Amino acid sequence: MAEKFQFQVIEDRKFLGISSNSVKDLLIKWGMYDQMKVQAFTYDKHFQEYQKNEFVMDFLTDPNVQANLQVLSSSDSWVHLGILKAAKVEVDPVPCTIVNMDFFQKLFRQGLVRESGMIFKCFDEYVEGFTVSDELRKMHLMDDSDHFDVFSQDEKMEFIFRIFKHLCFGGDVCQFEDNVNPYLDTSKAIYKDLVSVYKDANTKELKTRSRVFKISALDSDGEMIYPAGNKHEQSFAYLVLDPLKRNLFVWYHQWRGIAW
Repeated sequence: MAEKFQFQVIEDRKFLGISSNSVKDLLIKWGMYDQMKVQAFTYDKHFQEYQKNEFVMDFLTDPNVQANLQVLSSSDSWVHLGILKAAKVEVDPVPCTIVNMDFFQKLFRQGLVRESGMIFKCFDEYVEGFTVSDELRKMHLMDDSDHFDVFSQDEKMEFIFRIFKHLCFGGDVCQFEDNVNPYLDTSKAIYKDLVSVYKDANTKELKTRSRVFKISALDSDGEMIYPAGNKHEQSFAYLVLDPLKRNLFVWYHQWRGIAW
């Protein structure tokens, strides 16, 4: 059997965008700040994508990870992961190719937001635990929205779009924005903190280097035990790997409202 991947926590890693006062204030406003955590680790050997399931299982069962990876307990306090009785992991590769915010210009061209960034409103509806009161959230949640296909399915899979979508949904107690720009600015800050880029030597274009995976762990009964005990769009854990530096970032959030 191949040797397991081993991990060490990077305790002094700074995430300058996420920790800025402006982003912190917005995450508090959206009800995400106290339920969200970003942490950094290193791993000890070259990773290839076919190893993704073994890599994630090794990560979640590594003693250094279990002693340092933080999760939100049922009493709303941060605790270390501890021993996780995971029988299976689910690891979904997430495309991560976007290098600038022009990706979101469609929002302004397709009648979702005005040139000023103000989001077009709609009649209130309640969908999957979320209040839908504007065209932006309607696009995310309702396939009968006139704007559901503004972004293609491939574009919706992109990591930057997923960040944007999570911020638009917010936490279970959320003050939503009337203007899209705070969502875009915060998406950019999180993306820049987590994703590594490089300049292609031939084309001189910027490209992403990071590999991103959305992960979960299940017990022997098939019940989710990480990142949360119940499945919800806003309970998530993403691993963002820099294959050159062998750094691994964990972006974690847990929904504290009623489960789906």
